[in-house]
Amino acid sequence: MTAYEAFERTYKKEAQYTAFTPYRVCPIGAHSDHQLGKITGFAINKGIHIAYGPKENGVIEIRSLQFDKRAQWHVEATPKTKENDWADPLRGATIALNKRYPLRRGLCAVLAGELPIGGLSSSAAVIITYLSALCKMNGIELSPGELITISKEAENKYVGVACGKLDQSCEVYCKKDHLLYMDLQDDTYELIPQSGQMKPYEFAIFFSGLERSLAGSAFNMRVDECRSAAYALKAYAGMEYGKFEETNLRDVPVEVFHQYKDRLPENWRKRAEHWYTELDRVQKGAEAWRRGDIEAYGKYCFESGYSSIHNWETGSPELIKLYEIMTETKGIYGGRFSGAGFKGCCLAIIDPAYRESIIETVTREYLKAFPHLEGKYSVHICTSADGVELQ
Repeated sequence: MTAYEAFERTYKKEAQYTAFTPYRVCPIGAHSDHQLGKITGFAINKGIHIAYGPKENGVIEIRSLQFDKRAQWHVEATPKTKENDWADPLRGATIALNKRYPLRRGLCAVLAGELPIGGLSSSAAVIITYLSALCKMNGIELSPGELITISKEAENKYVGVACGKLDQSCEVYCKKDHLLYMDLQDDTYELIPQSGQMKPYEFAIFFSGLERSLAGSAFNMRVDECRSAAYALKAYAGMEYGKFEETNLRDVPVEVFHQYKDRLPENWRKRAEHWYTELDRVQKGAEAWRRGDIEAYGKYCFESGYSSIHNWETGSPELIKLYEIMTETKGIYGGRFSGAGFKGCCLAIIDPAYRESIIETVTREYLKAFPHLEGKYSVHICTSADGVELQ
């Protein structure tokens, strides 16, 4: 059932408006945006749809086809603390938007996601889709930068996930057949067009069958370990340092890391090792894409996945197995966990000529290892797409 059909069934009338926000994939640049690193990413042609109409009394009434419970609150009386359900990111977005632009009009809406939850920035896509609708209802026009900032604030301050701007930036800035190459230190970005010399490619999304919650995972701990490493490295090197929460590895030159890394606790060193090597992979990957070398770009993606397992130390047994199968499957240029890496899915960049054999091989080997996930595991083939179209 589509969001539009569900709206009509729920409210016994047609939706006045619809909107769409794509999911994103980040082949190289994972776990680095919160430390002001660099990322590469794509929007894909699957995402979140919303069908909606106005509520003049200021009430937000919203349903997701992925969850049972319908959520409701008032734009001027949004709960100040999270209620630990699927709609918390939207409550946070309402508060963040209302701080900047007073809200008067509410909405009734139905949300629908095209892919299973986990690893594709579904929370960021839901927030952006919702904000586009709420802004439409209140005559607000947000710039791309404002949309990204408000969406991130909802996750950081309300939901409690210490994410950076990777997800939101991909979903807003990306363009079909272009690689988004972005520096989170100053938010500058480049859209590198696909070279005419590049071999064909598609994205395969292998959903493990396990959903995950970032706020309930070790995601925030990894961010704190990075900040701790940066703080300690600054102290060892005699660099000026301020507040812990404002400290980032991007502040610390890689030479300082190499000079003092052996003094760091092992976990801090590993997190920093991933971050610095990922920064290098992003820069090399962007140049590989620029010259049309999809195989080199894929190789860096595989290396990113390896570092995520061994240095960032994420990955459920299911995701690690998917990654290992992908590295041994003909026709896959590169791949890694998509998202935080605790559950969710894996992304693969594939040669379309091998599509069917890749699906058959990965599915067979994965379900051989985890037969109880048959019926929950799934495969989805996607292409690059434009980012969200602002209302």
